Amino acid sequence: MSAGIRLRGLDNNHLYALYGLLTERSVTGAAIRLSRTQPTLSAALARLRRHFGDELLTRVGNHYELTPFANRLQPLVSVAISAVERVFSAQSEFDPAGSDRVFTIVSSDYGTSIAGAQLVALLEERAPNVSVHFSPVTAEVLARDGEFSRTVDGVFMPHGYLDLPRSLTLFRDRWICVVAADNPDVGEHLTMADLSRLPWVTTFGDPLGRAPAWRQMELLGVVPRVCAIADSFLAMPHLVRRSGGIAFMQQRLARDLAAVLGVRIVDTPFDAVPIVEAFWWHPMYDTDPGHTWLRGLLAEAASQLQ
Repeated sequence: MSAGIRLRGLDNNHLYALYGLLTERSVTGAAIRLSRTQPTLSAALARLRRHFGDELLTRVGNHYELTPFANRLQPLVSVAISAVERVFSAQSEFDPAGSDRVFTIVSSDYGTSIAGAQLVALLEERAPNVSVHFSPVTAEVLARDGEFSRTVDGVFMPHGYLDLPRSLTLFRDRWICVVAADNPDVGEHLTMADLSRLPWVTTFGDPLGRAPAWRQMELLGVVPRVCAIADSFLAMPHLVRRSGGIAFMQQRLARDLAAVLGVRIVDTPFDAVPIVEAFWWHPMYDTDPGHTWLRGLLAEAASQLQ
């Protein structure tokens, strides 16, 4: 009852207005995002400020910033928006041929390039109006935020990163190293001394996002000197070739790119832990007919990748 009293006078329009305002951090930006007028968003902001007893947006110089309360509120609003949209788009049955559902899968460009490409090929055959939005890996994913997994249909991520209770193994791979094809400082075989000597290109500034092979290397006493960080595995060959450095890459991806982008593949000088890529999802989707169908298609894609 108390929740009903607090929410009196608010509706879904205010929820979407709050989402737009917190995302864009301006009335003008929120109006454009939501296709509403600025006076409408200004009125909604005033109403939301009264409701929460907080300014939500405060001017700093020539722009607005979120208040500390608004920063805490923002992830909750994203979850709420996702929940509302999923409730009203839910179907008692799922017809792949007639559906225009959009599935959201969080994935690195590696997962998208390998598992995602195989999935899209099958979708085009079986359900041409169904699509997949591949969303990049974020800090929330790496931080294992339990609420985040409710807002997407799933995540492509190797074992060892997530602790969600549901997963489907897609394929296996191995970590290798890539160096410029014409790098004169690297012979046919890498040594542990090479790993300490060469500049490194890596992904994800957050250590939680680094490859397990990276952590193994550090445990073996190598202190890598990083020259570039890019949240993209597809960028690795370009950065390695230009820097004269070295990077860990997945063999499946590197094999497709090496000859085209002027790098060569070299085995790691230690026994790197294998990659077991999987699709992870929240148990709330277990009985969703569309999600069940998606998982079946992913299982088929996995058998082809094996």
